[in-house]
Amino acid sequence: MNKISLLAVLMLTSSIAFAKLPAPSDEAKAKAAEAAAKTAHTGKVDGYLLCKSQDKVAANAQRNKKAGKAVATPPCADPGAFVYTHTPAAALAAPAAGAAPAAPAPAKKS
Repeated sequence: MNKISLLAVLMLTSSIAFAKLPAPSDEAKAKAAEAAAKTAHTGKVDGYLLCKSQDKVAANAQRNKKAGKAVATPPCADPGAFVYTHTPAAALAAPAAGAAPAAPAPAKKS
């Protein structure tokens, strides 16, 4: 009896796992895009801070003559403050007002 009840419970819970989620709303998509942009900017800032700390360590090693000859590296690029500009999906999908429609591609001759 315990095996049958356990099987029934497992079947009911597994059907919940296969349920489809609704498509995300435009607001959810915008929040996800902003979160992705923030994550990318955070990666750039982390890379900049790593570059600065590596430069500091290399300068210290050069001062103390613990390293061999100096190696030229590109300067660290500061990514600046995070700025997110939202571009609505409708503006990307629709052509600009007053713009000429794209000409169809010429047919290939066989």
